[in-house]
Amino acid sequence: RSSTGANPFAQFEKTFSQAGTTYKYFDLASIDSKYDQLPYSIRVLLESAVRNCDNFHILEKDVQSILGWSPALKQGSNDVEVSFKPARVILQDFTGVPAVVDFAAMRDAVLDLGGNPEKINPICPADLVIDHSVQVDFARAPDALTKNQTLEFERNKERFTFLKWGAKAFNNMLIVPPGSGIVHQVNLEYLARVVFENDTTDGSKILYPDSVVGTDSHTTMINGLGVLGWGVGGIEAEAVMLGQSISMLLPEVIGYKLVGKLSPLVTSTDLVLTITKHLRQLGVVGKFVEFYGPGVAELSIADRATISNMCPEYGATVGYFPIDENTLGYMKQTNRSEKKIDIIRQYLKATQQLRNYADATQDPKFTQSITLDLATVVTSVSGPKRPHDRVSVSDMPQDFKSCLSNPVGFKGFAIAPEAQAAFGEFQWDDGKTYKLQHGSVVIAAITSCTNTSNPSVMLGAGLLAKKAVEKGLNILPYIKTSLSPGSGVVTYYLKESGVIPYLEKLGFDIVGYGCMTCIGNSGPLEENVVNTIEKNGLVCAGVLSGNRNFEGRIHPNTRANYLASPLLVIAYAIAGRVDIDFEKEPLGVDANGKNVFLQDIWPTRSEIQEVENKHVIPAMFQEVYSKIEQGSQDWQTLQVSEGKLFSWSADSTYIKRPPFFEGMTRDLPKLQSIQKARCLLFLGDSVTTDHISPAGSIARTSPAARFLAERNITPRDFNSYGSRRGNDAIMSRGTFANIRLVNKLVTKTGPRTVHIPSQEELDIFDAAERYREEGTPLVLVVGKDYGSGSSRDWAAKGPFLLGVKAVIAESYERIHRSNLVGMGIIPLQFLPGQSAETLNLNGREVYNIALPESGLKPGQKIQVEADGTVFETILRFDTEVDITYYKNGGILNYMIRKMLS
Repeated sequence: RSSTGANPFAQFEKTFSQAGTTYKYFDLASIDSKYDQLPYSIRVLLESAVRNCDNFHILEKDVQSILGWSPALKQGSNDVEVSFKPARVILQDFTGVPAVVDFAAMRDAVLDLGGNPEKINPICPADLVIDHSVQVDFARAPDALTKNQTLEFERNKERFTFLKWGAKAFNNMLIVPPGSGIVHQVNLEYLARVVFENDTTDGSKILYPDSVVGTDSHTTMINGLGVLGWGVGGIEAEAVMLGQSISMLLPEVIGYKLVGKLSPLVTSTDLVLTITKHLRQLGVVGKFVEFYGPGVAELSIADRATISNMCPEYGATVGYFPIDENTLGYMKQTNRSEKKIDIIRQYLKATQQLRNYADATQDPKFTQSITLDLATVVTSVSGPKRPHDRVSVSDMPQDFKSCLSNPVGFKGFAIAPEAQAAFGEFQWDDGKTYKLQHGSVVIAAITSCTNTSNPSVMLGAGLLAKKAVEKGLNILPYIKTSLSPGSGVVTYYLKESGVIPYLEKLGFDIVGYGCMTCIGNSGPLEENVVNTIEKNGLVCAGVLSGNRNFEGRIHPNTRANYLASPLLVIAYAIAGRVDIDFEKEPLGVDANGKNVFLQDIWPTRSEIQEVENKHVIPAMFQEVYSKIEQGSQDWQTLQVSEGKLFSWSADSTYIKRPPFFEGMTRDLPKLQSIQKARCLLFLGDSVTTDHISPAGSIARTSPAARFLAERNITPRDFNSYGSRRGNDAIMSRGTFANIRLVNKLVTKTGPRTVHIPSQEELDIFDAAERYREEGTPLVLVVGKDYGSGSSRDWAAKGPFLLGVKAVIAESYERIHRSNLVGMGIIPLQFLPGQSAETLNLNGREVYNIALPESGLKPGQKIQVEADGTVFETILRFDTEVDITYYKNGGILNYMIRKMLS
């Protein structure tokens, strides 16, 4: 490193002037002739490396490695590690509260170790949008929105007060108040810079591409706007906020070519479900996907954002759409200034980052290319338990029937033949008797930034509702219908286009501005509906315009959940069941007794576009976002302290100083092998972060419920696990508390395990506590894709607090592996072809894991001994940085020691 940390690429800095201002930028194309062959997503990584190169955080070697990207790069055979400094961080409140709690606790720890606590501050911009707290407690009523928001504040006042304190106590942190919208939609419509424009010491401005990491896996949505971004663990995001670079493996880049045009009757939702299934089958975990081809120009930015949003569901790190003139048009539509757009255009042209999808000579080289003809996309849903299990709507009747019969699995419920005709009846408030059967819809939610950010599908739903009401169709009163827009702009254009009254007539009243049903905040179903489902063992359904439908996520009583466009959400709600054949069966009859079919009320793409062009205008974005930071009256009147250190309350059940830094010293702890460990849980494939750390409701019989009840909290005020992520005592008790957890150590599904020495079956937390009292370290033995789903730092923090020292899995989801490392838990991977099954493990063994005294190396073999069975595993510390974090006891401990030094 030079004495000044001078940038060795300074000679490639160029300038241009506009309106009296000088703009600096790095002329990437002049560095190396290979530049114009690089995928556009890789060009963003390169620019960041060039601009930040100081031969300390970012090395010249990183720049050369990125420049050397080629289609020959293959993950797992010739891995190349590079460092990347994102331009900013984005958080939502479920994952943001624990991040701010950690920052507050780190300030305390630095003070305890004799340092200056104010050094703990975000260095890059951090935006936190409060969107995960509001629930659908009330629906199908004009006052549902007001009532839900009032309840949200009652339940979360303590959390909101803490976040408002954080906004004042920490520099460089913007908090977007509750009731504003969904984080990814607010990011798309308002927060995204596309190109950053920062002041320099000489009065000029430096330009560079916007890039972002977020504590939510659907951060990827912003790639639809040409902003490179992906989800990371909360722990990793905190390090970026503190000025650290991300260590990553240079990815393979899959070119996904779009050709042709969509049918006038299909939606962007149908397209994304098609792409999700296709890419899951291809296998793109850990890879970048970059879209190209003439078909891309046919897609609006909202369509592209829908496709990028579901990137975690198809498994890629990003689904990137390079910036084109459509992107700049969207910026104008969303009220970004003409001057800014002109500067962005000039910068992108100068650095060869402005794409013309019709010009094949601009196509870069890819690791692999695949093609989708948009004309082949058909109307689709996905389910009943996974986002990538696409079913064409025409196949749904047969598919659902098969799912009832199939063995228990992602496409099966194992309902015995004689029980498939089961039904139950109940009385409703209107005095009528209603019938529920397998496939009955009980939740229908237009929800989630995946779709509510897209005016075409939202206005499409509004037009379908209008036609349905005009035909005299309605929705059964017991179906919990809801509409939760991702920003105030949606409400604005739905009102302006005149479709709101029709949506309300069908029961789709606005219930809140947040994620709501998509993340399991669906609220309660009526008791007589729940009793009928449970008493008769019915597989009832939720239909939602969301991005995830894992079992147990949406609602405990909807065993089948289907992702669908907002239009189909309404269609299935009118039908009242998911096994309808829309082509042959009518939705109802009109005033003349004539059958009404779905095709009679389905709007065409051109109908929708006509309304969209008229009603989605820049003035709406100006009106909504000019007030975004004000918040409601409730937010404005929240009183917060002015101190730089947080005053923790011993009585709080929401915010508690975490124990992560207790007993921490300035010196590194000694590396120790894991001896005489027990297996806490013995799990199968596709264990999601929802299984590990559920975000939904707190069951009344759970350890967390007992903890709250002992503190005189009534069940009505338990709130959700997600809302209590600022309190480790509750979150450790909520670890693996998912009712759908399948632990092979016990016979029944649910959050239970066996304390092996005593053979006693206990709640998982209670078993872990007993092991702790006995001084026994713990391991988890699991199958493939461990930790898939939402990026959730508590899915690593929780096991850490339960005493888990290592996980032995067949494979890991990318973000979750990183989070385990960040908490000092060792991720071990069975050798290819091996598993717990092939090694005849049953989870009742004593485990010994020998760590070499000579030191750890990325990817080395680690020997495990389990009751005489000796086998090798791969150490999934993928980089030297991973090892550094582990030696420190985790990433946050590393950051504290770094700040102190």
